[in-house]
Amino acid sequence: MTVWTTTRYGIDLATPRVMGIVNITPDSFSDGGRHAGTPAALVHCERLLKDGADILDIGGESTRPGSDPVPVEEELARVLPVLRGALTLGVPVSVDTVKPEVMRAALDLGADIVNDVNGLRQSGAMEAVAAHPSCGICLMHMQGEPKSMQEHPHYDDVVADVARFLAERIATLTARGVARERLTLDPGVGFGKTVAHNFELLARQRELLALGVPLLAGWSRKSSLGAVTGRPVEQRLAASVAAALAAALQGASILRVHDVAETVDALKVWRAAGLLPAGTDRGSDQASQSVR
Repeated sequence: MTVWTTTRYGIDLATPRVMGIVNITPDSFSDGGRHAGTPAALVHCERLLKDGADILDIGGESTRPGSDPVPVEEELARVLPVLRGALTLGVPVSVDTVKPEVMRAALDLGADIVNDVNGLRQSGAMEAVAAHPSCGICLMHMQGEPKSMQEHPHYDDVVADVARFLAERIATLTARGVARERLTLDPGVGFGKTVAHNFELLARQRELLALGVPLLAGWSRKSSLGAVTGRPVEQRLAASVAAALAAALQGASILRVHDVAETVDALKVWRAAGLLPAGTDRGSDQASQSVR
């Protein structure tokens, strides 16, 4: 059994887990402003849990293509009040940030996971998580930065290049004493990649399992799904669920999604058909074991 070690929980990854997205931003590509403000964000957290989310992922800065950075103080003001409330809901809570200051403040409050689209490359980020005894860490690959990452993405071999980058980040973290059991990897769908790059990563995703660390897949509502279906972002539910199932079939352990209920239902059907391990449902002692 693979268990992802995080601050308060050991998360059983014997079957794919669903990470519900909580964007506290006015400008996210698919739901900007819908859950801005602490009360609305916490209502959304509770709804995601009712729908079957195993993990909550809270973000206070949009990383959509072309987005501008948010000042540290503003991101902290958005994230910390929601994090305080989410930490009382009985599930692992992730904070989606690239800023060391936000990482440290979130970890000081008790956040379980740091999810960094920049792979802990910002000065001080690696130190922030390495100093923590047990927080979970998600390392993502991104070519360039959100402001310009989609202008001219290029790879010799996208899967090999992404694998090489992630292997280097694993080696750097473990050299600092971070246990591999604390790590997950995200190939970074849509982050400095063309439509063809993204679907090649999906088709060859199992090659990344050779790195020996669980994978997180974030296909939900992405523009590549719009490119192949012709659907605008608000009409990509079916495509998002299909991509999540494809990622799970290709070995992803965590599915980061907006549409939790639909993804959970689809996974249940696939489990009943024997296409995925049975695992355990959220809320059981084996799904998310407290390590406090």
